[in-house]
Amino acid sequence: MARRSIRPSVSDATAIGLRYIESSALVAALLERDVDALKSVRARGRTVTSALTIAEGARAILRARAAAQLTTEEERAAVRALRRFERRCFLVAVTDPILARVRRPFPIEPIRTLDAVHLATAELLGEPPALVVVVTRDVRVRDNAQALGYTVE
Repeated sequence: MARRSIRPSVSDATAIGLRYIESSALVAALLERDVDALKSVRARGRTVTSALTIAEGARAILRARAAAQLTTEEERAAVRALRRFERRCFLVAVTDPILARVRRPFPIEPIRTLDAVHLATAELLGEPPALVVVVTRDVRVRDNAQALGYTVE
């Protein structure tokens, strides 16, 4: 399947909104059925995520099934929902520039590597932070995103 990449213009973000969905929000929507997370993940606007988010979502489903937290049917439903989400998102690959940004400090340290990948991805979208909403349930990502000037849901 071909992946869509993103490089939206400022006018696109202003007109329809740019929403970066971080893994914790997606997992909360898929597996915890968190109503607020579901609403945030499904909200209008241009949805952007890292390829890492899809991998983390798939791993979370596998972990939940292995821990007997999901029935076979619930697992299938979660996998279908993850695939739908992936199809409607603009996926950003984890590139060398993203990894280079991960190696530099963030406003609030310490931060875990995968969280830093998400923040670096949002930063390297090339949009002013005021035009991007970061959707997360992770306190470290939230605090850093806010410190970088992003709106957080």
